[in-house]
Amino acid sequence: MILYRLRCANGHEFDSWFKDSKTYERQEKKSLIGCAVCGTDKVERALMAPRIGKKGKDATLPVAVEAPGTETPAPPSPEQQQQIAALARQMPKELREALLAVRAEVEKNCEHVGDKFAEEARKIHYGESDKRGIYGETSDDEAAALAEEGIEFGRLPWIPRGN
Repeated sequence: MILYRLRCANGHEFDSWFKDSKTYERQEKKSLIGCAVCGTDKVERALMAPRIGKKGKDATLPVAVEAPGTETPAPPSPEQQQQIAALARQMPKELREALLAVRAEVEKNCEHVGDKFAEEARKIHYGESDKRGIYGETSDDEAAALAEEGIEFGRLPWIPRGN
């Protein structure tokens, strides 16, 4: 399975899952993909930034690679964490390994700013701090505010390490 960020001709952005990239391309060519907001079939892939989760049992962490930026949601509830762990155990080995590789790259190349993600993403965006890759946590409200300000961010599944 592959997740694409899509954008319609009217500028709406939304996410959609596909079996593989060829399935997406086939559906796009036949105009079978509709905008989740307005329904238009004029849809194309949008630029995506990685979405990263937290270490341990938490599943979602924002990643902001400012220039272009990235951001993340509030930590999942304990029930959501259990669901994510169950899904991670069921996902194909290749997908799990790919997600773990993405997580390792983000941890290696980006700075973890914890719950100061929105604040630091703004500083980077407005030139008050050096441009660099960051990842951390933020609330849905803070994420919406970042998006309104034009600060780009993305989310990745942050699956737990180990078996």
